[in-house]
Amino acid sequence: MTHAQYAKLVRLAAFSAFFGAILMIAIKLFAWFVTDASAMLASASDSILDLFASSINLVILRFALAPPDEEHKFGHGKAESLAGLLQSAFVMGSAGILMLAGIERVLSPVVISQVSVGVWVTIASLAITFVVVAIQSMVIKKTKSVAISADALHYKSDVILNLGVLLSLGLTQYLAPEVDGIFTCLVGIYLFWGGFKIVSTSVKGLMDEEISPEDKDKIVGIIKSHPKVYGFHDLRTRTSGPVSFIQFHLEVSGDLPLKVAHGIGDEVEALLKVQFPNADVIIHLDPN
Repeated sequence: MTHAQYAKLVRLAAFSAFFGAILMIAIKLFAWFVTDASAMLASASDSILDLFASSINLVILRFALAPPDEEHKFGHGKAESLAGLLQSAFVMGSAGILMLAGIERVLSPVVISQVSVGVWVTIASLAITFVVVAIQSMVIKKTKSVAISADALHYKSDVILNLGVLLSLGLTQYLAPEVDGIFTCLVGIYLFWGGFKIVSTSVKGLMDEEISPEDKDKIVGIIKSHPKVYGFHDLRTRTSGPVSFIQFHLEVSGDLPLKVAHGIGDEVEALLKVQFPNADVIIHLDPN
């Protein structure tokens, strides 16, 4: 996948999430004002988090997708991981506020009115969320973007959240009004855990974690497939946004002229770029 294709896909996912969050915030706040259900406020708060996260992505991706320059010769891909850390801080703080609101509603429960409005708004939110998640999943599968992966955690949790809101509205109406506050506390705990996972994903990107074992196996297979390669060692990899960095020592015959040996290295690099078109490949030739 070329850099232009990567940029087009991640922007599609980012804008889809941004506009989806705006629409869901509007209808959920309306439902909260009508029903006075704490669960609807929790759901609206989650969508506000989604909007904040998606807004960060739109800003950060402008930097992350920029080509290398004089001050950033390895590109700006780590900006995606920084976006993830910002998202997680906001998510965890808001999760704490939600849990406090849920405890207050458990101690002082209220009767929810016009439950049907909350039900229909939640069903509409589910439909919007399914569309956003489908677009994000397609983009993540093709790009493995850290920023979109972090953003997708919010929207995937929304599916469970909205189903929980439907259950909460029913139980609050027919079982006990305290259920509304209990569910709000559970949403806060769930969001806090989601924020922790975003931190983990972002830190891995900032710490130059190796690429996936599956991709490393592909690299090894490509290197070994060249008939004039004796072996290799010191394979090191990392990713930064759309770019994969691959570095290793290539063992070739010590009897070969330098030009011929260099040509073998170029051929191996070309093979790797077929599988990893955005890769930055550095090969050190070792005579054997």
